[in-house]
Amino acid sequence: MKVVAIVTAVFLAGAVASSVLGAQDAASPVPPELMGKTNPVKPTPDGLAHAKKVYGYDCAICHGASGDGKGEIASSLKTPMKDFADPSVQSKSDGELFYIIQKGKGEMPPEGERGKPEDIWNLVSYLRTFKK
Repeated sequence: MKVVAIVTAVFLAGAVASSVLGAQDAASPVPPELMGKTNPVKPTPDGLAHAKKVYGYDCAICHGASGDGKGEIASSLKTPMKDFADPSVQSKSDGELFYIIQKGKGEMPPEGERGKPEDIWNLVSYLRTFKK
């Protein structure tokens, strides 16, 4: 129980910091060069395994381990989490997903500078695995 409380506190601190540091909101446009961009990083078993690990640390607490939007603290957030299998998520270009992960959106803190581009592209590939 203490671990969940600590993880929740760290996440909430990150969310506050990201809003102070300028996380993108829903109205922030994706740069044109990323709008239709295809993932330049070929998915590999190692890349997907690393992305799954990062997802487990950084994303699952809100988005759920299975990407269903039902993470441990999802109900405490203002923004409802979407199921990653939802066509409205899966229809986004790889570049759009990259931008959202890198810059954040609403309450979602950005990966920012701590996320290497290759790791973020691997996360995009991992999100594609939730497609039904």
